[in-house]
Amino acid sequence: MTSKKPSESVTVMSELVLPNDTNTLGNLMGGRLMHWMDIAAAVAAMKHCNCPVVTANADNISFENPIQLGNVLTIEAKVTRAFKTSMELYLRVYGHDLQKQYKYLSNEAYMTFVALDPKGKPTLVPSLEPETELEQKMFDGALRRRQLRLILAGKMKPQEADELKKLFDAKLT
Repeated sequence: MTSKKPSESVTVMSELVLPNDTNTLGNLMGGRLMHWMDIAAAVAAMKHCNCPVVTANADNISFENPIQLGNVLTIEAKVTRAFKTSMELYLRVYGHDLQKQYKYLSNEAYMTFVALDPKGKPTLVPSLEPETELEQKMFDGALRRRQLRLILAGKMKPQEADELKKLFDAKLT
């Protein structure tokens, strides 16, 4: 299986925030944003593995700045690391206030997707070759984030998380 570069999975999706997308304060509802983020990340994951995917995890999605009615939101998603059958993706969400002519960061998140074969079973995904220093940093951090997710899900014992131990050992010395 041929490896791929993060740039091959980049997906950019934009939406206009309409009244039906907002809460009583005129801000984009969090659930609607998460729905759009899930779609953008799934498209990026499918670009990487060329097969259907399912969402396995959405890390902390914090809402730093609201996106208001009439603003345009843009979601950028790309694969940061591929494991055996799963992929971690990084998303950045921007709001664009077209009247005031400025762009602002709304939130960031990591999501995990699993690739599926035609029978709906997990299938192998291509490896990922980071191209830039930032992509390499995100690639390296993905293993620690994965171990933390597995511990929190009860699928890994903390003492088995070698990458996390290295991080804490380095901080203590």
